Amino acid sequence: MASGRRDFSQFQAKLEKHIERLPDYAQRAQRKLQRYMPEQGSSGAVTRPKVVSQAMPVLNEARAKWVAWNSPEAKLARRKQRTSRALTLWIMAAVLFVLYAVVGWLGLAGAGGLAEAVPGIFGAVVFTTLSVRSALRLRQLNRIVLPVSTTPPPLPPSGSAARAPMQRLAECESTLADLLRQLSEPSALGTAPVPEYSVADARSTAAEAAAALRALALRIQSIERARDAAPAGERAALDSAIATLREQLDDGVESFGALVAAAGRAAAASSHGLADSRLFLTDATDRLAGLALALRELS
Repeated sequence: MASGRRDFSQFQAKLEKHIERLPDYAQRAQRKLQRYMPEQGSSGAVTRPKVVSQAMPVLNEARAKWVAWNSPEAKLARRKQRTSRALTLWIMAAVLFVLYAVVGWLGLAGAGGLAEAVPGIFGAVVFTTLSVRSALRLRQLNRIVLPVSTTPPPLPPSGSAARAPMQRLAECESTLADLLRQLSEPSALGTAPVPEYSVADARSTAAEAAAALRALALRIQSIERARDAAPAGERAALDSAIATLREQLDDGVESFGALVAAAGRAAAASSHGLADSRLFLTDATDRLAGLALALRELS
């Protein structure tokens, strides 16, 4: 008679075999983990996984492309392009039907006469109407003037060397826009504290300088992406280039801040009735124009 107890000898042998191979499993798992998670540095802090650090620039670039695709300027450009293509298509179709009507009327491909030309005439009328409508639509689109966007451009990623200067630039632009608005408003005497051409010159120069500074920031971000993808032995040279460009970016933002300060002094001088408010703004505008020219040559 067989015993009621189960024989666990085979199960115990398999279990002991897997226990003996546990160190191999642990070493294999550690090697796979080290592909994505670097070892701890001397300070004991674990750095960001390589996959995540390489994916962040890609995600930021995709987000910037999505924002640019949905901007009002891009949408208007696509509408103009679609309308222009439709206009070309309708004109070509109308010309073909006109030729078909002429050939049918003259009897070059049949008996001739009005009956042969009717389909061509009908098609020419239809596609000519569509061509006129598309031409009027394209003319209307070309007359659209989009309002100036007050939304600041997106900032660089948080880990970029260009993020802090771009944050300061955005703050300076907001403050400068408010000050220039105050300087262009007429006072109680009916005249503006600063001539309109001086305010317009300062506004255009500031926009030009801001665009040059943002182009320099984009250049820094490109070099940062190249540094992250470069071998370890070549990253020092790229870090040095990033540091040099960061210094130039800081100097540019500081000069932009000087224009903001000059606009503030002009607003304060105009409130006290002083006559030299325009001189503050003109001098800072000239310096900022020279900076924008230098940044354009650099980029």
